[in-house]
Amino acid sequence: MRTHLLFLVAVSACVIASVVVAEPIPYSKAVQKFCAADYKKFCAEYGLESAALRSCMDRNGESLSPSCVKALVASGEVSQAEVDRRKKH
Repeated sequence: MRTHLLFLVAVSACVIASVVVAEPIPYSKAVQKFCAADYKKFCAEYGLESAALRSCMDRNGESLSPSCVKALVASGEVSQAEVDRRKKH
């Protein structure tokens, strides 16, 4: 559940930014590397950097690998403080 909520925050920020900029914001190289298996497992039918992919990853956030979550934190998609806060719930 906490991972799902964590990813929801990250995806929401990215979706809002995508709407404002009107072009996709690419994931960092670390997120691409460490979330690749999660992408293939849960969301391979969606295009990279698409809003549909971000939505799919959000829906599957609870199942994301720890390495993917760490990459999201390291890339600034979500703060460590937010991850820690959500772990408490």
